[in-house]
Amino acid sequence: MKIFVAGASGVIGRLLLPQLIQAGHEVIGMIRKEEQREAIEQLGAKAIIADVFDREQMVNILTQVKPDVVIHQLTSLSQGSSAENARIRIEGTRNLVDAAKQAKVQKIIAQSISWAYEPGTTPATEETALDMDAPMPRHTTIHGVLALEEAVKEMPAYVILRYGTLYGPATWYAKNGDIAEKISNKEVKATDGVSSFVHVEDAANAALLALNWPTGTYNIVDDEPAKGIDWLPLYAQALGAPAPDIQSGASPWERGASNRKAKNECGWIPQYPTWRTGFSKSLR
Repeated sequence: MKIFVAGASGVIGRLLLPQLIQAGHEVIGMIRKEEQREAIEQLGAKAIIADVFDREQMVNILTQVKPDVVIHQLTSLSQGSSAENARIRIEGTRNLVDAAKQAKVQKIIAQSISWAYEPGTTPATEETALDMDAPMPRHTTIHGVLALEEAVKEMPAYVILRYGTLYGPATWYAKNGDIAEKISNKEVKATDGVSSFVHVEDAANAALLALNWPTGTYNIVDDEPAKGIDWLPLYAQALGAPAPDIQSGASPWERGASNRKAKNECGWIPQYPTWRTGFSKSLR
């Protein structure tokens, strides 16, 4: 198949491209900057520089490329701005979907998140409602997620991948990542809030496998949602950082997510089934 990957140079994109090429697909990677071109082309993909906020440009590119599938891995996380990331999800996704529809693309696979669900006491399933009543600044994130997912659902076929918190190479949880630095400086406290993690390699692999998954929304998380009081001390230990301070309480939406649908309906098996072993392996 001919596959157009928007966000080819991102944390997931850079792992996904080699897998797509190895599987025999023709891959076109969309990037933002000229200096990213060489890395994409060395992987065996064709690189296209584009601005997802330029609707006309996106339409022209996709109608020329005519891909069979578009994989949407665009984010804006480097500055830690939820507003800018929401803009990517809202405006960027709108332009990408409209361009894909004009190019008669049949399927889109899109990155979403698994911590956008409404408050609860058990891991959220895909049937759980999104947290539409969330206060600011969380509301900004939820609004962006909803806009992305609603736009993607306009395609003839789609797969929405609600990723857990990413860890592994080049993520915020890598040895030199932002979270690792904060934990090393004891700036993060361990709470009762529940998180669901997914190793970045499992996230990329899910996007590859999703080429053959039926239309739907899937939580892509590991097997073990965990309270901060459980995972954070082990992560700090694997990092060689001091033990975190403990703080009771949690935000009501910190509930984690279930991966049963992806496992039962699609046969997805994470290579890193739990953060307990994944942290230590990814930080070696």
